[in-house]
Amino acid sequence: MKETALEFDLSEPLSYVFTGKFKAPDPSWIHLSRILLDYELVAITDGILYINNNGINYTVQKGEYLIMPPNTPQSGWKNSDCSFYWLHFKESTNSRKRKISVPQKGTINNFEKIIVMMKQLQDCVRSYNDQTENDYITTSIICELSNQSREKTKATGEEVQKQIYNDILDYVKRFIHQNIKVSEIAEHFGYNEKYVSFLFKKHSGQPLKQYILFAKMETAKFILSDTNKSIGEISAQLGFSDSHNFMKAFKKVTGLTPSEYRNAYAKRMLFYE
Repeated sequence: MKETALEFDLSEPLSYVFTGKFKAPDPSWIHLSRILLDYELVAITDGILYINNNGINYTVQKGEYLIMPPNTPQSGWKNSDCSFYWLHFKESTNSRKRKISVPQKGTINNFEKIIVMMKQLQDCVRSYNDQTENDYITTSIICELSNQSREKTKATGEEVQKQIYNDILDYVKRFIHQNIKVSEIAEHFGYNEKYVSFLFKKHSGQPLKQYILFAKMETAKFILSDTNKSIGEISAQLGFSDSHNFMKAFKKVTGLTPSEYRNAYAKRMLFYE
């Protein structure tokens, strides 16, 4: 799905309003409902933010950002156990036009750089609170997002495919405890299911469905050898419908039942005084 792009007039620097970092007090937190008076940028550092802006439900994950325009309604549409940096700013009213374009939502390619800039802005606010300096750092942050988005569009077809492949790996790792389906991955990244399957096999040499199963079994091996959780608990933790399906899949991949694997691993453990 193609994201909306926002344009900002940089004839003068953007005007900083206020900024901070937020962490949900508990997993049941949901964003308040209000009308935004200015632009708001959120950069997610952990978890997922479920937020509605101007009638559109957004799912903003770790490593992603979202910019919401002024004079639009904003509210949470689902519980959000997350943390994020936020920045409110306004656009110059100068009549001369020198615009930049920034996708309204996207993945931050150099996430660490953006977070460092956000921290720098917060430090300036605390130490000096000089409006001119705050404005220019705010402008630099938005320019950096614009530059990163342009660099992404310049990538060759092969580079784009490689990035999608790496994003799929990250997705599987992040949601390994759920019942992951290839169709859901394709929908998440906005591509056809056959294309995603083809692309993944091209870069990994194995079908995506098989990789998901193998990844789950690697996680299961760790849990079996590192915890005392029951087979039923591990099965549920990895998104299997029941223990039988989990045990069948585990033996198919490893040649051992979960109990046999756990016992064999324990016998190989070496202890030193």
